[in-house]
Amino acid sequence: LDEKESRRLFQQILSGVDYCHRHMVVHRDLKPENVLLDAHMNAKIADFGLSNMMSDGEFLRTSCGSPNYAAPEVISGRLYAGPEVDIWSSGVILYALLCGTLPFDDDHVPTLFKKICDGIFYTPQYLNPSVISLLKHMLQVDPMKRATIKDIR
Repeated sequence: LDEKESRRLFQQILSGVDYCHRHMVVHRDLKPENVLLDAHMNAKIADFGLSNMMSDGEFLRTSCGSPNYAAPEVISGRLYAGPEVDIWSSGVILYALLCGTLPFDDDHVPTLFKKICDGIFYTPQYLNPSVISLLKHMLQVDPMKRATIKDIR
């Protein structure tokens, strides 16, 4: 996809994620396979099988979702509030839309997890500097420093 079409789809995905979060739902398994396109190429988020309701002051710990799209805190078994893991997964989706590959990939799961937890990924030179900055903010290993939906918009 070109950058314009990737941006349009990503904005629709982000709107869906924002809607979920405003209704206290964290998806926890965002990946391209769970984003459906209608006849007009509009994105719809699907498969809420691993989703969870968020409660103020309560944290989640369940390690779930697809490894390549999972945030470091999820694969490490640390506590997480919820929205930040969907932001991470959305960042992986954005990278895949723009680059055609995953930012973190390996056939050996422990190596994949190390790459995710280190948060180091290649940024192609053809990407716009503002897009690179956005990806780095969304794929920030520290969930407290990670972008929020408000930051992205």
